Amino acid sequence: MTADADAAFVAVSNRILAPAGLELSDLSRTLGALATAGVSLADLFFESKRSRTFRLEDGRVVGGSFQIDQGVGARSARGAQVAFAHSAAMNPAALATLAEAVRALDGGEGGQASAPSAAPAPAHQLYPAIDLDAAGDAAACIAILDVVDSRARGADPRIVRVNAVLRIVDQAILVADLDGRLAADIRPTAQLFVDVVAEAGGRRARGQAGLGGRHGLADLSDERLAAMVATAVDMAIINLDARPAPTGTMPIVLAPGYPGVLFHEAVGHGLEADHHRKKLSAFDGKLGQRIAAPGVTVVDDGAIPGSIGSLGVDDEGAPGQRTPLIEDGVLTGLLQDRLNAGLMNMRPTGNGRRQSYAHLPMPRMTNTFLVGGGDNPADIVASVKNGLYATAFGGGRVDTVTGRFNFSTTQAWLIENGRVTAPVDGATLIGVGHQALRHISMVGDDLRLDDGVASCSKQGQHLDVAVGQPTIRIDEMMVGGAAASSR
Repeated sequence: MTADADAAFVAVSNRILAPAGLELSDLSRTLGALATAGVSLADLFFESKRSRTFRLEDGRVVGGSFQIDQGVGARSARGAQVAFAHSAAMNPAALATLAEAVRALDGGEGGQASAPSAAPAPAHQLYPAIDLDAAGDAAACIAILDVVDSRARGADPRIVRVNAVLRIVDQAILVADLDGRLAADIRPTAQLFVDVVAEAGGRRARGQAGLGGRHGLADLSDERLAAMVATAVDMAIINLDARPAPTGTMPIVLAPGYPGVLFHEAVGHGLEADHHRKKLSAFDGKLGQRIAAPGVTVVDDGAIPGSIGSLGVDDEGAPGQRTPLIEDGVLTGLLQDRLNAGLMNMRPTGNGRRQSYAHLPMPRMTNTFLVGGGDNPADIVASVKNGLYATAFGGGRVDTVTGRFNFSTTQAWLIENGRVTAPVDGATLIGVGHQALRHISMVGDDLRLDDGVASCSKQGQHLDVAVGQPTIRIDEMMVGGAAASSR
């Protein structure tokens, strides 16, 4: 065991195990109790999460909160049958009660064996282990929000309202399982969101932006704050002059970065193994087949330093890693957690994620993006005679079974004779995920991830993720009005 691995494990143990009076032998004993006859998987997931949130509304910081959530979840699996229980208490007696509850739900017999002993998993260098108590006090958080407010109002007199939210989280986890896996991690998160309203000539328009990552408060630098505020203000001012969006089928150019959320939703969820195994994916049975145009490559990479979707280890103790999903248009991989990988005779990919100790893990995306190609972004725009250039998205809906989606844009422009011209309002992109993949004809060389503001919901569980792509051209897609989208 390296010194770094030892230090990381000791820090988590001191935060989670020691205050509860727990030793590794207690974890081993509990796992042994979960190992009833026929159990193929059993694990314990300990969590301690400390969160600070501050809200700015119309020039005033109106609320702040400090929250601590902690507990342990225990599960066992016999094939696809899973038994799960969780507790906010984390002492030896609580673990014994958890094991009894899981065994009762499982209905199996036996148990009380000893789980294998293990050394902590190797340390990683993806992000620092930040102690929230030392990461900045309330005054520092309020000062950041005051800067956002003053910068936004000072940028243009037409800005009449500024709202912002600052969120700082550090999550410590420890995973132990029946196979002898033992992994600990401390995951920092800092996020800042701003929403501005501009008004002129009796018309109002909104602009939004944000930034975040696996880092602390100190990384929200003045330079990053200025760029974020400028993005939101520019969006609001430009949207004041937006005309109604055109409707019909036309070529679409998607800007780099956050527009990758379209493929996160329309394609990524369909490549999560549980949807595949249950035949609830539009891509079911298509491994090894062409599902996208040549030149289209999509990966999920949980090991990008500092990115908000990255994981030193996932919530089952597997290291974050790069998983190719589509390579040159061919479906080559799926996102796997341990349960579904075992059932499908495949290997886990470090994508077992859960919202908290009170939730079961499932296959989830981390940092998912369409890889850059060789086309010049300016040439991509110039190739379109009449179409739409979408630079920012709001909400949308996706049916993973059929692949059908619709997404509302928060900023889009007309392309006329190969030039970006007027901003438009209310454009909604409507299509089918696998069809959109086949209609990609140009892929830019300007790959970029979003600014650390993406999130993902699945079966009621909410997680931070990253999305991204280069500039791309989709030869045809339906564009509808604002009423076509919801959420």
